[in-house]
Amino acid sequence: MKNKQRSTGNGPSQRQLRVGEQIRHVIAQTLAKGNFRDEILIDASADITVTEVRPSPDLKNATAYVISLGGKNMDELIPLLNNNAVQFQKDIGAQNTMKFTPKVRFKIDTSYENVQKLENIFGNIEYSDQDQEDQE
Repeated sequence: MKNKQRSTGNGPSQRQLRVGEQIRHVIAQTLAKGNFRDEILIDASADITVTEVRPSPDLKNATAYVISLGGKNMDELIPLLNNNAVQFQKDIGAQNTMKFTPKVRFKIDTSYENVQKLENIFGNIEYSDQDQEDQE
């Protein structure tokens, strides 16, 4: 019986992380090539960044988180990316030696917006030490 390492906690396994990174690189290369039928996607593909890819535990599905330069037109780009998911899947299958080629779906990466909100909140916090120094 082989000894398999299991991930402790609810986080992704090392294999999921490795496969996600490989898929992220392939998607970025596919976007750089810009071989799409949709003219809007062709024009915007150079401005799209793939920030993370999260494969499912069985590696048959993957969610790619993307953002465009300046976060523009994401509501328009996500459906276009998902409509072209077959092209991405073909490229992933051609460049990886996995048993299954994951089906990719695209989502907007909102982590940058969340960080900005937190920075604004923390920037407006006054600490009690500051209040005491100001009074002295």
